[in-house]
Amino acid sequence: MPAIVADPHRVTAGWLTEVLQQGGHAAEVATFTWQNIGTGQVGQNVRFSMTYAPGKDAGPETLVGKFASGDPTSRATGSAQNNYLKEVRFYQQLRSTLDIRTPEVLFTDIDTATDDFCLMMEDLAPAVQGDQLAGCGVDEAALALHEAAGLHAPRWADVSLEVLDWLGRQTAETVAAGQALYNQVFPGFVDRYQHRLSPEHMQVARRLGERFSAWASGYEGPRTVTHGDYRLDNMLFGGPYPVTVVDWQTPGIGAAMADVAYFLGAGLLPEARRASERDLVRAYHEDLCRRGVADYPIADCWEDYRRFSFSGLLMAVVASMIVGQTERGDDMFMAMASRHAQQVLDLNALEFLNA
Repeated sequence: MPAIVADPHRVTAGWLTEVLQQGGHAAEVATFTWQNIGTGQVGQNVRFSMTYAPGKDAGPETLVGKFASGDPTSRATGSAQNNYLKEVRFYQQLRSTLDIRTPEVLFTDIDTATDDFCLMMEDLAPAVQGDQLAGCGVDEAALALHEAAGLHAPRWADVSLEVLDWLGRQTAETVAAGQALYNQVFPGFVDRYQHRLSPEHMQVARRLGERFSAWASGYEGPRTVTHGDYRLDNMLFGGPYPVTVVDWQTPGIGAAMADVAYFLGAGLLPEARRASERDLVRAYHEDLCRRGVADYPIADCWEDYRRFSFSGLLMAVVASMIVGQTERGDDMFMAMASRHAQQVLDLNALEFLNA
């Protein structure tokens, strides 16, 4: 098995050869170049372009590698929240039991003492990364929710997930910690972004902080594998597959509709979401049922969608304050905060904070 190389600057032709052979390619890399790609906040993605030794089998022209962020704040966040461990373990222990399209992985491993890790996978070019700022159309949203059903249905209400101790899950302790973290970062969020968020939307965020524990503890429905950051920037459209879901740093055991509400709330612009969300949620529910999910009525599915309209707002507030600040990051978090706050208002979801 190849050694862990945690920094793209330390990659060698010999190591790439080992990775390829681990992935089933009888190839020998002669030369290579690399460049950063994507817009990750906690991880950095790199494309390796390779040439091969004469007379040897040729492997793929390119591979994509994922490494920890070079930003110290973002890397510290990734380590503290076990993001790097979760992504490696997802591919090692969970991916094969699900029916969602992800990149094919040639090699991944992590040193749990240092959080040094690497993830080497197929290059999905010419697929195009989704754009959280621009949003997407209804057809792209339908593709994303079809993949979400493939993630959620196979392990629906599966108690055996509990043995995967690296998967995130809700406990009384995590709810209390979430409440404390939200309230800790919220004043800074207000100071940094109050000029970019309407007073009405900021009030929704403030209200969530006041009632966070009641909201987070109020869900008693079925649980399954969740992505945890199911949004356009973590999807690639076109290329070898209609859509591929990437960035598995936040998987957990939770409510499926948290992923669905999170995606639709910011992936569609508000006007498009209002016009299409009921039809999209209904189609997703039908997909779940076709995949064998029972005892989950569409009425419950819709109510859970409404409840978890807060998910994206929660992420926008907390994540914006615990990763390195960038101009695009600010734009993305503000798009998420405003669109999800409006989603909450449109769905009359504030009532879930009063339970």
